[in-house]
Amino acid sequence: MPRPPRATATDGLLRVRVQPRAARTEIVGWRADGTLSVRVAAPPVEGRANAALAALLAEALGLRAAAVTVERGTRGRDKLVKVAGLTPAEVRRRIGGSA
Repeated sequence: MPRPPRATATDGLLRVRVQPRAARTEIVGWRADGTLSVRVAAPPVEGRANAALAALLAEALGLRAAAVTVERGTRGRDKLVKVAGLTPAEVRRRIGGSA
């Protein structure tokens, strides 16, 4: 049985909805349910869309790419992403908007 993702007090867990094969890679914004909506140009093949998502979020948050990991949902559009070193409130503040 897989373990649930571990988060410390300084790790933010973020729900993300990804649209792969989009015209451009961008953060769309916060959905009403608190999920971050993101578009990535990469196809959902061999982890390319997940890598593009991690790179986009790391850049937007001012972190290195290794600080952003997909904890759950590697094969689906709905993902749980861990951001090391930032609280959930800090993640939302840096990305902008409210959720």
